[in-house]
Amino acid sequence: MAAQTDVIIPAGSEQLKGILTLSPNAKGIVLFAHGSGSSRLSPRNQFVAHFLQESQTATLLFDLLTEEEEKIDNVTRELRFNIPLLRERLIDATHWVFSSPETHHLTVGYFGASTGAAAALCAASSEEGREVRAVVSRGGRPDLAGSSLRRVQCPTLFIVGEKDYGVIELNQQALELLSCKKKLEIVPEATHLFEESGTLEAASRMASIWFHEFL
Repeated sequence: MAAQTDVIIPAGSEQLKGILTLSPNAKGIVLFAHGSGSSRLSPRNQFVAHFLQESQTATLLFDLLTEEEEKIDNVTRELRFNIPLLRERLIDATHWVFSSPETHHLTVGYFGASTGAAAALCAASSEEGREVRAVVSRGGRPDLAGSSLRRVQCPTLFIVGEKDYGVIELNQQALELLSCKKKLEIVPEATHLFEESGTLEAASRMASIWFHEFL
């Protein structure tokens, strides 16, 4: 049975709240980089995380911003697009996973949504992210990763809703810049938030299969 624990992740001078879920047989862990204006409590990411947990994959959902930063971002909406900051927070969380007695033996993957997908790709492309085994983006903005896309080496999956107009094209353009193993999956009838019946489940299944193969 999976064990869930509230954790605190050091990030420079800040501390980030997280939820770590471990199953006894887990061989890998997926770190979630949530999207614009979201948090570790995102219902959509928790849904995906539960799907991964069912397949014996550990998960770490954590806040990319502190509570004070979230208050600022709710007004300015600037920090959610500060990809370098979000990238550093994800790298800090990765260091925490590799140094924690409970998780240091696990292989690592990233799941990013919206702007969090860009942060995940930037982190995976960095020297610190060289041990990341796989990246999955759901409804992501990989285009915001810029030149980092060319340096991503791990297998990368983009999942986009069929009716997420504009974002599909951005994902297609970003996919062309990747030189790693890559794939674009289109979920029928889905819009940006995958709120349509069965669409989030379909995206979760795609992510689970990808991580099962490469993590």
